[in-house]
Amino acid sequence: MHTHHAIDYIELTVADVAAAKQFYAAAFGWTFNDYGPDYAGIKGESREMGGLKKGTTTTGGPLVVLYSRDLAASLAAVRAAGGAIRKEPFSFPGGRRFELTDPSGNALAVWSDA
Repeated sequence: MHTHHAIDYIELTVADVAAAKQFYAAAFGWTFNDYGPDYAGIKGESREMGGLKKGTTTTGGPLVVLYSRDLAASLAAVRAAGGAIRKEPFSFPGGRRFELTDPSGNALAVWSDA
């Protein structure tokens, strides 16, 4: 089901699709649909929710924020998978979060209300 005017899909530009798949699988348990060496769809519960697209990465742009039921476990998984922590976990109204960059330099954040 698609929601009118809602964010429907997000593509992350990555330097190496295979390396990015390995990182996101290890850090967050993501699985993928392969569409050749330059693109992989990110599987969601009922449909694809995004993709990894080979290209030249740039800094800036929207910040992708993921939810976690266990922030400490997510932080450990990101570190073990080779992600760089940009901001250590911090509190904000409604929860805690940390910010990271993936091996291609994409900035993401992970938050939890617990």
